[in-house]
Amino acid sequence: MLGPVTDETLVERAVAGSNSAWNKLVKRYEKRVYNYALRMVSHPDDAFDLMQEVFMGVHRNLASFRGDAPFPAWLFRIASFRCTDYLRRRRVHEEFDEQRGFLNGEAGPEEQTFTTHANQQIAKALNTLPDDQRQVVELKFFQHFTFEDIAGQLGISPNTAKTRLYSALRKLKQHEELRDEL
Repeated sequence: MLGPVTDETLVERAVAGSNSAWNKLVKRYEKRVYNYALRMVSHPDDAFDLMQEVFMGVHRNLASFRGDAPFPAWLFRIASFRCTDYLRRRRVHEEFDEQRGFLNGEAGPEEQTFTTHANQQIAKALNTLPDDQRQVVELKFFQHFTFEDIAGQLGISPNTAKTRLYSALRKLKQHEELRDEL
């Protein structure tokens, strides 16, 4: 038995025109990209739109993937840029609905896993962080990238990535302590 097909093989096949290979890549990463975008922008519809934008951008630029880093690192660098652009454009922070965990609209079936109390608390706490710190927390704890991978994706040094993570953790801890006092 040959085992699972690697990302690099799927990329090569997709660049050569294989729709099947492209669809496999999308299926392999769509949930991770969607969840990343959801944690970054806190709105299910916007996260879905961002996920689609990310994959359209990846598809357009797939031939430029050199393989210097693993495919997921390249993919999440694109996702990070898209989310950052979105957050810069939006800059009007909406209030987080504490009961439902969503900003606007009804939760669809794909968002129902986001409605647990723990996820609501995590999303609320992450929303208190500056965008640059939230990105590092997301990439480190939810996407399981190394500091070197995070640095490459965000165009910063590994030490800056560490500093942002530890600053974010201090802020989250303060947030938790304040919540406990109330």
